[in-house]
Amino acid sequence: MTPVISASRLTKRYGKDTFALREASFTVESGRIVGLIGPNGAGKTTALKAILGLLPVEGELRVLGMDPAAERERLMEQVSFIADVAVLPRWIRVSEAIDYVEGVHPRFSRAKCQAFLARTEIKPIRRVRELSKGMVAQLHLALVMAIDARLLVLDEPTLGLDILYRKQFYESLLGDYFDADKTILVTTHQVEEIEHILSDVLFIRDGRIVLDATMDAIGERFVEVMVGREQREAAIALGPVNERTAFGKHVFLFDAADPSRLAGLGEQRRPGLADIFVATMSRPAAPAGASA
Repeated sequence: MTPVISASRLTKRYGKDTFALREASFTVESGRIVGLIGPNGAGKTTALKAILGLLPVEGELRVLGMDPAAERERLMEQVSFIADVAVLPRWIRVSEAIDYVEGVHPRFSRAKCQAFLARTEIKPIRRVRELSKGMVAQLHLALVMAIDARLLVLDEPTLGLDILYRKQFYESLLGDYFDADKTILVTTHQVEEIEHILSDVLFIRDGRIVLDATMDAIGERFVEVMVGREQREAAIALGPVNERTAFGKHVFLFDAADPSRLAGLGEQRRPGLADIFVATMSRPAAPAGASA
């Protein structure tokens, strides 16, 4: 089966030595929920723009078997995109927004959109400026979920929302939109909140993909061990990814370490994705070149 996204050695440079992407390679298969996670300036937005056909890059890139830059109009019939909800005009009425999307997208279902909005307090006559930011997010989600797209791209979709609306957003996404024929690519800084919905994760740093794994593989690869002072040197000798202190003890993160060699060092636990992210980003940076 052809991957939904196939990227090989994607590179975007500005000037001679400034890179937004640096030979980034990754694959996204159908029916997956993939988190593209990295700090500010890591290259997330540049990668998304390339995938959406908004920015030419060096390397090889295919999205749904198409060249995004050359076949963007045809590609966007199969792709939906949610960024900051502020993109909705504040003067437009809810009913007018529905009319507009129905008029421009051939795969939009008015019935699906109205069914979703019927479960909210959003009335068709109201203007966007009269809605709370959480309600605007619900409206934006209703418009996008009503499009029968194969790929949904989310760029910090819940930025600025309170925890209740963030939780409702992802619950609606899983319950009302996602199925085995659809694929979701999401970027966010709120790692803990999306960890439970992801099937795969891509960590990006300085324009490079520094971790590409399924969530199942991450659960098998990474382990944290809390050791006392007397075991610290023995733990360091095993090459941990990261060390931090907690409750007066040393906590080491190991990647693909031999379990038999970790036995006896101390208490072991499965780290959260946020712990792995922080440890990965704390490693010494690659030499040469800045990211954008």
